[in-house]
Amino acid sequence: MAAVTAQMVKELREKTGAGMMDCKKALTQTDGDMDAAVDFLREKGLASAAKKADRIAAEGTVSVETDGNKAVIFEINAETDFVAKNDAFKQLVSEIGTHLLKTEPASLEEALASEMESGLSVQDHISNAVAKIGEKITLRRFEILEKTDSDTFGAYLHMGGRIGVLLLIEGTTNEEAAKDVAMHIAAINPKYVSRDEVPEEEVEHERKVLTEQALNEGKPENIVAKMVEGRLGKFFEDVVVLDQAFVKDSDQKVRDFVKSTGGELKSFVRYAVGEGIEKREDNFADEVMNQVKGN
Repeated sequence: MAAVTAQMVKELREKTGAGMMDCKKALTQTDGDMDAAVDFLREKGLASAAKKADRIAAEGTVSVETDGNKAVIFEINAETDFVAKNDAFKQLVSEIGTHLLKTEPASLEEALASEMESGLSVQDHISNAVAKIGEKITLRRFEILEKTDSDTFGAYLHMGGRIGVLLLIEGTTNEEAAKDVAMHIAAINPKYVSRDEVPEEEVEHERKVLTEQALNEGKPENIVAKMVEGRLGKFFEDVVVLDQAFVKDSDQKVRDFVKSTGGELKSFVRYAVGEGIEKREDNFADEVMNQVKGN
């Protein structure tokens, strides 16, 4: 029997997109014959992942998992909203969330390479799921937050995970209030917690635009600077959550609501499924014809 080398496993994996352990088994079963191993994987339904590698996965879900004083928010993409709702996909999401919390990887690359309890890497585990589910699936991003017993997480998933928010409020254990702030962030989509977080170059750019705007309106130069500083307040209200009117009570700012709980909003993460991914516009007629032809 021919020895199965790591290079052979790597080559077969690249050809088929199947998991590493499945590739090794296929090569063992076929005495190292690469073509036969490809056929073996195809027959087992494990080579389909490669066919889907160039597809665009812009649907999927955002999910949040918590375990004591740790929480993770993550996005897993699929090609269609339909698959994102099936039980196998939901199970995959749960398994990956649990794994991320347990291993706390420092990067996406580290997460994908990390070993799950089954002995498979996260990437191989996802590849196996692709073969079973029939769509390209990717772990796109994640962020882990940690707190103390005196703090609280706020989590909110909108539309079954189309938008997800995870935040940390220090100094209070009021979970209901934290969830209300998470709902606000999901709805309004601020970029920063406080004005201190807004990069100076972003503020200066806005100040320059507002200055030109005021001058073009014919405002006297001696009052333009004062007007601009006033208008910058509106800019901060758009991007800074603490400066925004609270969605559940527009008479108070988010800052005042959080302060009333005795806590301080320290950080938040807001993900929307597929944001920033260029979605391909498929021709429906071509898609149907491809299915008819078995492509």
